[in-house]
Amino acid sequence: MKKQRIAILGSTGSIGTQALEIVRQHPEKFDVVALTANSNCSQLIEQVLEFNPSYAIICDERKYEDLRTASPGSVQVLSGKDKIDEIVVLDEIDIVLNSLVGFAGFKPTFNALSSGKRVALANKESLVVGGKLITSLAQNSSAELIPVDSEHSAMLQCIVGENKERIEKIVITASGGPFRDFSHDQMKSITVEQALKHPNWDMGTKITIDSSTMMNKGLEIIEAHWLFGLPVSQIEPVIHPQSIIHSIVTYVDGSSKAQLGLPDMKVPIIYALTYPDRLYLETPRMDWTTEQTLTFQPVDYSKFPCVKLAMETIDNVELAPAILNAANEVAVQRFLNKEIGYIDIPKIVEKSLETLTDNTEITFNNLIEVDKETREFASRIN
Repeated sequence: MKKQRIAILGSTGSIGTQALEIVRQHPEKFDVVALTANSNCSQLIEQVLEFNPSYAIICDERKYEDLRTASPGSVQVLSGKDKIDEIVVLDEIDIVLNSLVGFAGFKPTFNALSSGKRVALANKESLVVGGKLITSLAQNSSAELIPVDSEHSAMLQCIVGENKERIEKIVITASGGPFRDFSHDQMKSITVEQALKHPNWDMGTKITIDSSTMMNKGLEIIEAHWLFGLPVSQIEPVIHPQSIIHSIVTYVDGSSKAQLGLPDMKVPIIYALTYPDRLYLETPRMDWTTEQTLTFQPVDYSKFPCVKLAMETIDNVELAPAILNAANEVAVQRFLNKEIGYIDIPKIVEKSLETLTDNTEITFNNLIEVDKETREFASRIN
């Protein structure tokens, strides 16, 4: 494998920092060309000093001068979210690792694919919001779209070498989050502090809340639909508390393949960066000589309505997933701000879908417009 030149969007977040751990393990395989951060300037400065990228972008324009002053003269320092959209098309970048949070990650994905890059995608909203546009770009160009989510990476690893037409079902596993054993009454009094304590994964704030409501699983089902071209009826979520089996693919002959491993996001990250090859990774291994207990149970949609809301958008109008995503982002932030209760999150999403969904065609400009309209609506309702 030739040395790959990578841009890491969201380099100070969980995915970004773990990607840089991989670069440290394999400096002979990767060159870091660009690093970006939203507002964590101090950590971005540390990364810039260590990896000496050609470009460093801080989205918070108030911190531009701090970054510029601390960076070596060889680093071109930029500020503003629009600079990320521009940087991803540069010829000196081979792979764009997009780990931005929310709809902000859509345009960089769109632009990178349009310029023929490999996109290692950890920004699920790119596919949730504009899956039709994104997959069309990937299919009709030299670009590559490789998932970084552990579940979709697992699906890809189980499908490699197989005829996709012979897939009967994909089983997508979910830990169930911290509230899988809560009663319906207990769900009514969940606090922000409780929701931010995930039992298995160490993730960012927004995705941790999404995992607790299981909206994250609903969004991943939409992703799987677009990535692998399967109807929602062939994608089944199940609760698997141990988070050892990340996905299962069942074929028409009744056999199944599963991808297993300890919870560690560096595994899908390195697979996306090196696909279809594999590199050695310094990470804990499963000890198969010790007794293991792997359990499964169905999803209780009445307790986790976000999953069903997400699944239903696929068979709805084209812009419904964009409404779902924007309303959820607003509702989660309002919950984190303690403006609304935990069980109000799916209520706001459902009300937004009922009120705003129409038959408008999916285009880039329409996505921008419906995202803005939904956020304004979801910020007002209770």
